[in-house]
Amino acid sequence: MFYWLLYEQLYPLLSPMRVFQYLTVRIALASLTAMFLCMVLGPFLIRKLRQLQIGQYIREEGPKSHQKKAGTPTMGGVLVVIAIVVSTLLWANLTNPIVWIALFSLVAYGSIGFYDDYMKVTHRRNLGLSSRKKFALQCLIALVICAALMVLHSQGAYNARVNVPFFKQLRPDLLIHSLTDNWYTYPLAFALVYVFLLFVVVGASNGVNLTDGLDGLAIGLMVIAAGAMTALTYISGNADWSRYLDIERVPNVGELTVFCGAMTGASLGFLWYNAHPAEVFMGDVGALSLGGSLGVVAVLIKQEILLLFVGGVFVIETLSVIIQVASFKTTGKRVFKMSPIHHHFEALGWQESKIIARFWIVGIILALTALTTLKIR
Repeated sequence: MFYWLLYEQLYPLLSPMRVFQYLTVRIALASLTAMFLCMVLGPFLIRKLRQLQIGQYIREEGPKSHQKKAGTPTMGGVLVVIAIVVSTLLWANLTNPIVWIALFSLVAYGSIGFYDDYMKVTHRRNLGLSSRKKFALQCLIALVICAALMVLHSQGAYNARVNVPFFKQLRPDLLIHSLTDNWYTYPLAFALVYVFLLFVVVGASNGVNLTDGLDGLAIGLMVIAAGAMTALTYISGNADWSRYLDIERVPNVGELTVFCGAMTGASLGFLWYNAHPAEVFMGDVGALSLGGSLGVVAVLIKQEILLLFVGGVFVIETLSVIIQVASFKTTGKRVFKMSPIHHHFEALGWQESKIIARFWIVGIILALTALTTLKIR
């Protein structure tokens, strides 16, 4: 919106408005706008949530120390989603379809989280949507995103090649051309892309949701991950940088950096109120939307494998739950004292603030490792 007004409309009349053409300027402005919205509107939202008695319900099987958090305002992720959407609409080039795919993923996964949080509040217990219903809705949204990507592929605006870390020439193409040549084999090609997309996007969405169990833990890691994705997106959309680093360049993906910048700024602004001791929780509406968006961005810039590093802590948290459930169902024994793994360290006697800080440190190391792999090829 501002891009259209300040650059496309005013630049022919005022040459200084040319500055709004540059992505670096608009990334910074989107990030600052999102952070400003979260920090300014945060107190108002917290006050309203308290008035409406929208508080967190703590699961009984969780750590006993968390019972004191019961009643803390939740569903604060609504503010994060609004801040990202508004900032992106203001500073991105809205003629770019990739921007709309990212916004759709944010709002769609946020809607699932909102409904889940709403059910928890109305039922007055920590039980919202069933796992099956939540997963089915996530799969449905992934299907819509996959269809949009296939349309872009047919127009030559998207490809399904995947960058593989440490290897320059290894770029497997998920869309096997022999399958897309004929109408009767095209559904198989679509299914291959969809399964891969499902694994990345739904996995990322649930990974952030599982990590959101300590004050500021998930949102702090999102600041790190979104910041790294901003850098990766800028590199993937820049012809010179992508050529120099010999990675797959995606046409028109540069505008996605504005969305990533907004995601970084909104996460940083929300952390101001979510830091230990938290004044507000983001709830599933924040966790599912941010995680899903992170996965979609990775798919759009062809860095799905690097997402394992960028969101490494989210991956570890998810694996801890999978290992715990699999072990208990097969052997009747638990590998961890409690899962996700941050609760395991709580059970060992670690202070919450120390767990959060150390997980952030691990997140920074993994994000830097992801960026390093671009050069070590």
